[in-house]
Amino acid sequence: MIKLRLKRYGKKREASYRVVAINSRDRRDGRPLEELGFYNPRTDETRLDIPGLVKRLQQGAQPTDTVRRILEKANVFEQVRATATE
Repeated sequence: MIKLRLKRYGKKREASYRVVAINSRDRRDGRPLEELGFYNPRTDETRLDIPGLVKRLQQGAQPTDTVRRILEKANVFEQVRATATE
């Protein structure tokens, strides 16, 4: 199963995360199938590849709880629904 999850990088106590599509059995910082965005919790900055995320969600990728909240803030799920009804 493909998961959309966060991959940690950055210095100690200054973590940033990448939103990645990865096999659910792979380790957290393993090699992803695709990098789909960036999230910095210290500044609450996010940059997302919306078309890539929509494509992965339509293919059946399951987001983790944290990634789901990030995607809800960016209104990604509404775009998935909009493309599904077309």
